[in-house]
Amino acid sequence: MNSIIVVPGPTMSPAAQIRLAPGQTLRFGREPLRRTATATATATATATGTATGVRATAGGGGGPHTLHVPHAGVSRSAGEITATATYWSLSNFSRSATYVVENPEGAGEHIKIAPGRLDAPVPFEFARLVLPAGSELLTLDVWAPRHDYADRDDPGEPDGEPTVLPFPLDRSSRYFLVLTALCAPRLRGEPHAPLPTVEQVVERLKPSWPAANRAAVQWNIDYLAVKLRLKPGPDTVDPGPRLVGKKETLVSLALRFDLVRETDLAALPAAPTGTAR
Repeated sequence: MNSIIVVPGPTMSPAAQIRLAPGQTLRFGREPLRRTATATATATATATGTATGVRATAGGGGGPHTLHVPHAGVSRSAGEITATATYWSLSNFSRSATYVVENPEGAGEHIKIAPGRLDAPVPFEFARLVLPAGSELLTLDVWAPRHDYADRDDPGEPDGEPTVLPFPLDRSSRYFLVLTALCAPRLRGEPHAPLPTVEQVVERLKPSWPAANRAAVQWNIDYLAVKLRLKPGPDTVDPGPRLVGKKETLVSLALRFDLVRETDLAALPAAPTGTAR
């Protein structure tokens, strides 16, 4: 499973998601290919007295991972994303622009990456990188689906590492709320109840998530399929057929392994009148 997934913003190329394994990097900017390893080391050494780390190569093509941001207000080589096992770091190659990394689920939570800052760790599972570009703000999303969580019910060994859950889920996240809403009918004693439609999930979650809409809920369902490893990684030779019955597969997995329990239903808003509980 890849540790980082980059979702480019509008007009950026390539437009498809870019997946990075631990240790791989993605350079981005107006002309990111013009920044050679030597130029990178020289520029960053000037700013901080250090050089940057490993340069990744794209699978099969042999060249570096790059993201073209076609805007005159963005530096030719604006920065670099580096993947680790469970999080990512950001280097800001700009001489004057501060970058902001937002947590879209964090009610304004964000971090600022100053010009010249290298390898700043980003703790968010979902993140939006905001690049100032003249009078505009350009954005791209970065997912870290391999965030791990220790088993809270396992006391562990006094001097040992905590047990890592096989399916690490953040129970405070929106994706878990969506998963709980999908599982709700079958958790209420109806094992063969039909699953709610995306529209019904939207209506169910609106009271606690006013911005919920069909696209947002579907995005969380797609993300869960990646998070729970229902979809093969992009580095496999045969990616396999399109995942059919995605909701059914997610709910079956969640209930089989008690990823969602009846006690989790308390986090859901009350079911609207006339809808399935």
